Amino acid sequence: MSSPTPGPTPRPPVDALDCRILLLLLHEPGIGVLGASRRLGVARGTVQARLDRLQRTGVLRSMAPDVDPAALGYPVTAFCTLEIRQGRGGHSPVVEHLAAIPEVLEAHTITGSGDVLIRIVGRDNADLQRVIDRVVDDEHVTRASTVISLATRLDHRTVPLVEHLLDLARGGTAP
Repeated sequence: MSSPTPGPTPRPPVDALDCRILLLLLHEPGIGVLGASRRLGVARGTVQARLDRLQRTGVLRSMAPDVDPAALGYPVTAFCTLEIRQGRGGHSPVVEHLAAIPEVLEAHTITGSGDVLIRIVGRDNADLQRVIDRVVDDEHVTRASTVISLATRLDHRTVPLVEHLLDLARGGTAP
């Protein structure tokens, strides 16, 4: 029996110009639409229309600045895996609880031994304990397991992914 031949790779929701615009904004966030149009050699309206479409389709989630929690006075980062009480409402009650805690930066539903993975920050270890206490102070959270990040070795990034898509849009092949 032969293995099925893979179908064509789905076309990414961006083309080469989209990738060039995204890379320019990622490398120079303050460049603006006019600056981007000049740098890329395309009309300002083209850049604006592309940005509007990228935002509308969710590719470009925000034009907001990238804020560093450590520079704001929250240098301690930790990840907590939460086990939650299963029942009516699913994850919604826990997510609502977490959303009310400013030091909870992210929350992801996960597979494995836990149900939700969160990233939290604190001013120091004692403050981190205060945040953890607040996280678990919810009837839906049954258990939490926390690990403290000692150093960020690879920060959240998208540039390599966009560069890869640009290469594919130019006729490259996937690894």
